[in-house]
Amino acid sequence: MSDRTAILWPMCAQAGLVALVWLRLYAVRLTEIRTRRIDPQQLARADEAVKLLGNNSAADNLRNLFEIPVLFFAICLALYVTGFVTPMQVSLAWGFVMLRGVHSFVHTTYNRVMHRFLAYAASTIFVFAMWTLFLVELLRSRA
Repeated sequence: MSDRTAILWPMCAQAGLVALVWLRLYAVRLTEIRTRRIDPQQLARADEAVKLLGNNSAADNLRNLFEIPVLFFAICLALYVTGFVTPMQVSLAWGFVMLRGVHSFVHTTYNRVMHRFLAYAASTIFVFAMWTLFLVELLRSRA
């Protein structure tokens, strides 16, 4: 077992990624609203925003960062609380964050679906691997 606080750093990095995508979203949105002279009230609902705005990839990506990453935050906290943090878990956590960073970069820039999907799928496998290792450790600790 390593220092259990090591698992908190990838969590902080993932939160930083969310902040970067959020900033990108508002930079893109505000620029488009100003340039196209869109009344912000016309964007009151997400379905209206999709129709009126030309670039919704940052908004889509921000929503993605609250899907599978919820499992990431949960497993990191479970590892921290139980003390089951291992170098493998920390490596998987950093791999998850890096792959989600690649996913977000692709999604908010050139948006090539297969590139995005590969990063998404690999990051999801990483988080499921973290849960599997946690389950094994949990079962072992009960023996």
